[in-house]
Amino acid sequence: MSVSITIQNAVKRYGDAVIIPDLSLEIREGEFFTLLGPSGCGKTTLLRMIAGFNSIEGGDFYFGTTRINDLDPARRNIGMVFQNYAIFPHMTVRANIAFGLLNRKLPAGEIAARADEFLGLVRISEYADRLPERLSGGQQQRVALARALAIHPDVLLMDEPLSNLDAKLRLEMREAIKEIQRSVGITTVYVTHDQEEAMAVSDRIAVMNGGVIRQIGTPRALYQRPADLFVATFIGHTNVLDGELNRNGAESGVTLAGVHVPLQTLAGDAGPQRVKVSVRPEDFYLAGPGAGVVAGVVERSVFLGLNTHYHVRLPSGEAVEIVQESVMEDPIAPATPVRLGIKSQKINVFDEAGAVSLMAPLVGA
Repeated sequence: MSVSITIQNAVKRYGDAVIIPDLSLEIREGEFFTLLGPSGCGKTTLLRMIAGFNSIEGGDFYFGTTRINDLDPARRNIGMVFQNYAIFPHMTVRANIAFGLLNRKLPAGEIAARADEFLGLVRISEYADRLPERLSGGQQQRVALARALAIHPDVLLMDEPLSNLDAKLRLEMREAIKEIQRSVGITTVYVTHDQEEAMAVSDRIAVMNGGVIRQIGTPRALYQRPADLFVATFIGHTNVLDGELNRNGAESGVTLAGVHVPLQTLAGDAGPQRVKVSVRPEDFYLAGPGAGVVAGVVERSVFLGLNTHYHVRLPSGEAVEIVQESVMEDPIAPATPVRLGIKSQKINVFDEAGAVSLMAPLVGA
């Protein structure tokens, strides 16, 4: 079984310190939902409130229609996967997976069948009789995931489950986690500070900062139409330029780095004003002679295999980073003048404080 999760006006305090001031959230049944944000933003605190490990100073938490504020964690029917795996070192893989089933006093035959089922699901059947010390980090995390799922929880909670793995294993395990979650169909709340990881596994993401949700949306919506400048700079990399928003019929757009860029994607009620303009590195491109809209001078380049990153100084004095697919020739040398084009449909414009997006909603997100 899987359930929706509703949080209404949640408050969390530690003494006089307010960690979460007033947070409301709806997580759909069967959804892979990620809480994403920098360290100290309140995401793990919120996860532990859902689990019942942290007290709730205000608001209401529901699994489906059941209010869980005062429900003991053992009665919430959750599966939990921790950053440090938290598997028992003196037990075999099979015994670790069966642990929660033994506590629920299920028949021996059902325990054995479920243990076999989840050993197969997470693809560690061949390690069933090993102790954890003989497993890799990725294999240990699979044991922790299988143990959490074997009890047939209503909700799966995962707190930075991949942060202790090396880069290659993180890529492997995030694909495995998403595949397993889809096959089981369980409502999953996942905490991470890694933007790429969040975008790879999530149906929707809540970006948090200072105990406040700044935006909830699909990975595509967050990346292509961030709600404010914090989200734009936290999700991926971006160049932030000063600009002026102009309204002149078909010529409406923004002036940045001394040039006018027409935009058809502005919100209808966005009037003339000073603005911040976000242009992601891949949305600049090196244009041919006489083309492009912005002049610049290459300061340095970084070759990273598939792509080459160029740092370019604009006439306004602002510096931008652009990402281009690498070519067989040497990178453009420092001090070389260049012309930059802009993929204008991907530009994001915010008010001068960076607090409000001035773009029309993203279609289909």
